[in-house]
Amino acid sequence: MRIIVSGGGTGGHIFPAVSIANAIKALRPDTEILFVGANGRMEMERVPQAGYKIVGLPVRGLIRPLWSPRNVGVMLDFLKSRSQVKKVIREFNPQAVVGVGGYASSPTLNAAHSMGIPCIVQEQNSYAGVTNKSLAKKAVKICVAYQGMERFFPKERIVLTGNPVRQALLECKASREEARKAFGLEPDRPTVLVIGGSLGARTINDSIAQGIGEFENAGIQVLWQTGKFYAEECRQKAEASGTRLVHPQAFISDMAMAYRAADVVISRAGASSISELCLLGKAAVLVPSPNVAEDHQTKNACALSDKQAAVFCADKDARRELVRETIALVNSPERISALEREAAKLAFRDSAEVIAKIVIEQAEKK
Repeated sequence: MRIIVSGGGTGGHIFPAVSIANAIKALRPDTEILFVGANGRMEMERVPQAGYKIVGLPVRGLIRPLWSPRNVGVMLDFLKSRSQVKKVIREFNPQAVVGVGGYASSPTLNAAHSMGIPCIVQEQNSYAGVTNKSLAKKAVKICVAYQGMERFFPKERIVLTGNPVRQALLECKASREEARKAFGLEPDRPTVLVIGGSLGARTINDSIAQGIGEFENAGIQVLWQTGKFYAEECRQKAEASGTRLVHPQAFISDMAMAYRAADVVISRAGASSISELCLLGKAAVLVPSPNVAEDHQTKNACALSDKQAAVFCADKDARRELVRETIALVNSPERISALEREAAKLAFRDSAEVIAKIVIEQAEKK
């Protein structure tokens, strides 16, 4: 069996894609899987690290405003990508193609559909993007993580699967104290984990930097993933403050241990992050990024906060309210327990395996 998995751009697309591929291989070890991504994007590095082959396309995103003359080049790259991926499909001859979102998904699934190959779309967010809404018309199945997605997709093709998460997160057996010690933290001190997505988040970083003194005064330690773009600036601010409790790091490789160490998590509201928080039953303060298509992170965050499963903090209010809200939450064990309980209710288990079975079923029909 041969399967193509296409998409990427951020960890939020790549982690589910790799999880689906791993689940397919677990169910059908004889399967050959080829990834198709966008040149220069994160998947071109992360997918080979996960042990899979990947082909890169010159596809890239549209430039704002849409009437920009530079979009002529973007469209030419799209057409070039579609031509290139048709050649890849002919040579690899897959029985099914999976699109997880990101620039490469569109030309890949468009080409596969035109060649009569079954396409499966995985929509991670509570508000479907323009690309997936278009691709869904060509998909045999659309795997979603939220109720009510018939607003965007044909109801008869929707399967509620949840979002796959990194398997390592579920396999961590360390105690909270052991996890804190692994990061050089005090084992008995209340702990906040800050994650701004794989590339970091300016607003969250500024808010934490401004609030270092407040965390110190409250006796709360902070494990702070800044993202590589902001790492040096945040390190300097922490150093200048003389803090003993706020610990900036450019990147945290062992997220399973980081989640285990935390009482409360501050996070953007990307689909993968939310799925992880629910599956692990973590109390979270969500700060949706305003710089995403259709403001989908706000809709993701509201899907939790409306059910009392997370605390919502708007990006525009974060510099003023985020640290204060977080400290208040850390100081309320009853509220933490309530958020953990409601978040866990929203979790989907075995999402990768459920999606893998759908992909295999469609491939076998082909």
